[in-house]
Amino acid sequence: MIEIDRLTRLYDGKPACDAVSMTIETGTITAIVGTSGSGKTTLLRMINRLVEPSSGEVRINGTPTHSEKPHLLRRRIGYAIQGHGLFPHHTVGRNIGAVPRLLGWPKDRIAARVDELLTLFSMDPSEFRDRFPAELSGGQQQRVGVARALASRPDLLLMDEPFGALDPIIRTRAQDDLRQIQRHLGSTILIVTHDMDEAIRLADRIAVMDAGKLVQYGTPAEIIAHPATPFVAEMVGEADRPLRLLALLQVSELAESGPADGPEIAPDATLRDALSACLWSGRESLPVRGTTQRVTLEAIRSRAGAHA
Repeated sequence: MIEIDRLTRLYDGKPACDAVSMTIETGTITAIVGTSGSGKTTLLRMINRLVEPSSGEVRINGTPTHSEKPHLLRRRIGYAIQGHGLFPHHTVGRNIGAVPRLLGWPKDRIAARVDELLTLFSMDPSEFRDRFPAELSGGQQQRVGVARALASRPDLLLMDEPFGALDPIIRTRAQDDLRQIQRHLGSTILIVTHDMDEAIRLADRIAVMDAGKLVQYGTPAEIIAHPATPFVAEMVGEADRPLRLLALLQVSELAESGPADGPEIAPDATLRDALSACLWSGRESLPVRGTTQRVTLEAIRSRAGAHA
């Protein structure tokens, strides 16, 4: 569990981060969202002491981070950034194994961990471990950057706009990868993003920052349905609220008995995906894969209208 207690950072007497308090449960993804200059990156960097707080403290499982030397603290906190930050003259395997080497892991254990993570990210170890970053696509480089951050099995993974440089299609795949890996490993992740859609897609809870203050902290559904301030409402987007809520609901929640023709949709697909499929194909209903049920355009629109 991560406890952030009245964390403050002043620059020239002005707060970049102003008395922020929040608790992050183990094994969850928390997104810190805000516009440029809102304090979100400063908050993230105070957790691993790349920026030292002016006041307040961070506790990991009850232990204050200021009680540990910064370089030792960072070795047990993964850190992934936009643009991945790989060492260009080191192979993929050596990049991923960087922190375990600093921790004194034996070579065979490092090699096993490198292969485990490459396999987890759907990158064949025999094909990728000896390549150099320049030989990889942007999406592959980003995967290696996240794998490196996870290599030492850290208590916590911090991510600062990790997918910001990726094109939309690769970005969506990278987000799916991260969610799958997080569920597999049970990692605790804090991710900074300016993209509310990314936060909604990834996070269990969202922290919205504005002018250095934490103005709302809650589940995606709470943030969308009940924005605490006009700024949060603007971040959510009034016109986008119904669609964003549909993205949090699965087809199985609205499925009903009855026939439907055409390609099927998965029961765990989102209602937003189902709406897109109906509108794209001009159908009034979609059969739900593996069932005798369907989901109808009328029901989807009704659910969206309830939150409009």
